[in-house]
Amino acid sequence: MKVLVTGGTGYIGSHVVVKLLLAGHEPIIIDNLSNSEKTVLDRIFEISGTRPIFYEGDVRDVDFLEDVFEQEPDIVGIIHFAAFKAVGESVKEPLKYYDNNIDGILTVLEVSQRHNVENFVFSSSATVYGNPDKNPIPETALVKSSTNPYGETKAIAEKILKALVVSGANIKTIALRYFNPIGAHPSGLIGELPKGAPENLVPYITQTAIGIRDMLFVFGDDYNTIDGTGVRDYIHVEDLADAHIKTLDFLQKNKNKSFYDVYNVGTGNGTSVMELIKTFEKISGVTIPFEIAKRRSGDIASCYADATKIKRDMNWESKKTIEEALEDSWRWQQNYLK
Repeated sequence: MKVLVTGGTGYIGSHVVVKLLLAGHEPIIIDNLSNSEKTVLDRIFEISGTRPIFYEGDVRDVDFLEDVFEQEPDIVGIIHFAAFKAVGESVKEPLKYYDNNIDGILTVLEVSQRHNVENFVFSSSATVYGNPDKNPIPETALVKSSTNPYGETKAIAEKILKALVVSGANIKTIALRYFNPIGAHPSGLIGELPKGAPENLVPYITQTAIGIRDMLFVFGDDYNTIDGTGVRDYIHVEDLADAHIKTLDFLQKNKNKSFYDVYNVGTGNGTSVMELIKTFEKISGVTIPFEIAKRRSGDIASCYADATKIKRDMNWESKKTIEEALEDSWRWQQNYLK
């Protein structure tokens, strides 16, 4: 199957591309390299033995997309990652997020519909649940007004997909609501590569451990949680990548002409910030200096998944542990981000 992967040199996208190649598919990557590096293609080749086709460009550029589809006429599925994804940054720069994330998916859908591509997997987020009423969170939970613009862009994109299906368009689409991806490929060849100061916790921990950062800041220790720090559902990026392969297969087998659904992708377990730090210290042997800082705007106390639906429908569930994810993150940090 020839699959277009927007944002395919990014953190999650690169791991999915590797899984697609190893499963015998033919991924076509589009990326503008705004938050990734072209050297990722070399690392994908080193892992898989195959160099994916790559087009450098912005998914908001209609002419660029049309050219890609004309050169790759046999695309039968799309996995749409291309979006900005830092919660904190979205609070500071909301217009940047609405412009990129909403215009991006609109343009990809517009062009792909003209080229009759019916299978569409959307990279969504658990942030669409806002501050949840209960944990674990099922897919039936209310999609609330998000606590940050990043989450709002994901909720709006889901509405766009649903409206397209309701209109009778020839599209089968699933939004995968990720919880908190961490980890790296076990080879240490690809992993999360933040530009500038990391917005996510694990890269900040590993950069502090290796000496790039002097101190880790823990934002808030007064939440109503096990130790006062925020609780999240941390899922290994390799497990998350497997979920995309399962989802593509599921869409291919679905006989409906027009179809939309949502699935949580998480472990079903919550881990606090302090628990994560202590686990990393245990597996790495490195003590992490940290300081408690005030809560960040847009953060919530707890968020973890009810992932029973995807297990029931697609026979997918997370397999890797927090310890494995942190070991892989630390290996990646030591190999490539000194």
